[in-house]
Amino acid sequence: MSKNAPPRWDRKMQQRLARGEAAALGELYDRFASLVHSQAHRMLDDETAADLVTREVFGYVWENPNAYDPKQGSMRSWVARLTHRQSVRRLREEDGLPDGRDEGTGAADRSDMEERVRRATAAARADYIVASMPAPLRAALELAYIQRRDYRQTAADLGVTEDEARRRLRLGLQLLSTAHTRPLEGSSPPGYGRPL
Repeated sequence: MSKNAPPRWDRKMQQRLARGEAAALGELYDRFASLVHSQAHRMLDDETAADLVTREVFGYVWENPNAYDPKQGSMRSWVARLTHRQSVRRLREEDGLPDGRDEGTGAADRSDMEERVRRATAAARADYIVASMPAPLRAALELAYIQRRDYRQTAADLGVTEDEARRRLRLGLQLLSTAHTRPLEGSSPPGYGRPL
């Protein structure tokens, strides 16, 4: 199998959705609904809006299964990008910018709204990074930063050496640091059809 070939599950899921299999949508929802909802909630800080974005994202996927291009990345990444775009659209609508244009708004208002979008994007990316990082790295970060363990206690709790605990923490933090330097894209990449 070539290095750029999409995972088998992604290809089969797209084919099933294109055939209109309702069970495929249910399976996709079961797999990614928590990702979509948590990302939308983190960006919008509103449970009702996150519920609405979740419905809109899965509605779009159901109506446009061929908009997914396996050559552009995994189904999970595509769903995360759709969620990000729809959440940004909602943030802009809240500020009176329905399509992202800044007609008739002041520079300060645009700047404030773009700062909110930037912070929300970084937070959503951090959530996505943590959710998709390998379990050993995630466990080390949770022990160190949520349960306030030092690297020695983290090593003991994980049953690894202190050097391994430090390595996991360092790698996990390096991954998280990319949340601010490489934000999720807000525009539609080629081959993804019309954005949400």
